Amino acid sequence: MSLAPPATRTGFRFTGWHFLTVIVGFFIVVIGVDVTFAVLAYRTHPGEVSVTPYEDGLVYDRNIARLRRQEFLGWTAAAAAQPHTVVVLMQDRDGRPVSGLSFTGKLERPATETGRVVPHFVETSPGRYEARENGLSGAWDLTAIAQDRQARTFQLERRLTWP
Repeated sequence: MSLAPPATRTGFRFTGWHFLTVIVGFFIVVIGVDVTFAVLAYRTHPGEVSVTPYEDGLVYDRNIARLRRQEFLGWTAAAAAQPHTVVVLMQDRDGRPVSGLSFTGKLERPATETGRVVPHFVETSPGRYEARENGLSGAWDLTAIAQDRQARTFQLERRLTWP
């Protein structure tokens, strides 16, 4: 009987230490990428939305108070885009037209401030106010403030679209 010499292994053998190295390396790469992205995100946008947050909060509080006063008035407004005309209809709590208002306002594009238009409203019938504006097409944002003789104000904001 002859004894065979032990077989020599030539080649790579994947052991538990290799597996541990692969797993640890994988998580090091993932954590490194996450940290890199977080640092880049913070540098490009630190999270500050406004440079005057306190003042913005005060303006917000004033807007809420203005909306409560408007709700107490009971007025409602509807706005429409008609050919070459902006029409605003004002009604009181009981659905009667509100007459004798003076309007100030502006029309501006939703995405840009270029081409701002200041409409001049005239009361054409009780509660119906019209402003003639030629050359309007597409979407415009109307912001108007109506004021009566007792200095009560009503602000309306509507998006109007002309063909």
